[in-house]
Amino acid sequence: MTATTTLTARALLLDMDSTIVNSEAVVERCWRRWAAEQGLDADEVLKVVHGRQGWATMAALLPDRPMERNLADNRRMLEQETADTDGVVPVPGAPAFMAALAGLPHALVTSADVPLSDARMGAAGLPMPAVRITAESVSASKPDPEGFLKGAAELGFAPEDCLVFEDSEAGIEAGRAAGMRVVGVGDRAAAFAPTVQVHDLTQVRVEARPDGTLAVHVADVATETA
Repeated sequence: MTATTTLTARALLLDMDSTIVNSEAVVERCWRRWAAEQGLDADEVLKVVHGRQGWATMAALLPDRPMERNLADNRRMLEQETADTDGVVPVPGAPAFMAALAGLPHALVTSADVPLSDARMGAAGLPMPAVRITAESVSASKPDPEGFLKGAAELGFAPEDCLVFEDSEAGIEAGRAAGMRVVGVGDRAAAFAPTVQVHDLTQVRVEARPDGTLAVHVADVATETA
């Protein structure tokens, strides 16, 4: 049996990859290719790529490598990922979830840049939020909270009034560091102590209340019993 947890917020901040868009196939293809070029174990690389900007992942994996090389590789990989949308689909429940947010305060907060977020949201058939924080908008990658704090500020809400949807360790850490509660989406999120966790967005329902708050009803995985 699964119990429903209801969280109240004034705005929602949404990560993109693996949270509302399933781009895992593209990410794996591109990062396996990069790992082979560097002589790294691709499976180990894939354990740390999620949530961060590419240059930040490279710096974590190759700490002695000049940053100029990371930035150059990051630009090249962004171009490759933008051109490759094969297998990019919405996360289950994402179309209905995004439709429910139409007209409600929400923003996309992604480590992708503008062209990549355009490509993936388009390939998944999801509407682009009016407010979007991308790689170009910030000076630091997740797990730094800058992106989520900027998203809250652009929407005009205090951090504590915002609810983050994230899948990765870096993203969940960024949301918590911003002083926000976090809905972990997908099985990967379970290890990183989100406020609540769901398998996918079919387990989330958003209700706009008359006082302007949002009631987010979540079938929390942590409450599931056999």
